[in-house]
Amino acid sequence: MSNCSTMVIIAASCFALAGCQSANMYSNGPATPGCVAGTVGGAVIGGAAGAAIGSGTGQLWAVGGGATLGGATGAAIACR
Repeated sequence: MSNCSTMVIIAASCFALAGCQSANMYSNGPATPGCVAGTVGGAVIGGAAGAAIGSGTGQLWAVGGGATLGGATGAAIACR
């Protein structure tokens, strides 16, 4: 898989996770910019880390898993 394809997958994963981040999970108010940035930033870093692992279909799973776990971790840290 080319680097361009991997980056497209990472970007799509980040946008999908950002769409899920509609409200701050620790309050009833709207999401703060820092909370959204933490979620998206974590997803980007996790997706990039997953892209460095494996090759072929395994790499796709690593990118998706890394983006998901990174987004969840970023949200947990930034959305306190």
